[in-house]
Amino acid sequence: MARLNDDAQWIILMGFLISFSFFFLALIINQSTVVGQTTAESVIEFPKNDIRDITGVITTNTSISKNPIVNSDITVISLSRKNAVVKYSVIPPNPPTDLHTYASIHYNNGVTLFYENWTSL
Repeated sequence: MARLNDDAQWIILMGFLISFSFFFLALIINQSTVVGQTTAESVIEFPKNDIRDITGVITTNTSISKNPIVNSDITVISLSRKNAVVKYSVIPPNPPTDLHTYASIHYNNGVTLFYENWTSL
């Protein structure tokens, strides 16, 4: 580029700058579509209705849910039908000091981990 005049050097330099800027913009656009796609997939894969069903069964029937046989049945059914590991524990109230029932629910389907602590009067 030493033999070219100043105008030609300026044109070649601007060509390099424009080509690098196009490359940079293409790289940014490519990454933004990848991020948007994985975010949308994670929202679709969140098992909202499955978690609602399981917590509904556990919280509406706290007297039944304390039974260890029911606990193991819920774990086996959720594992066989939804491919999810569900573990929960229900702590009954202590009448003189505490009148609340506490439940902790753990849900894991390999993609989503969900923990919930539930308190009832």
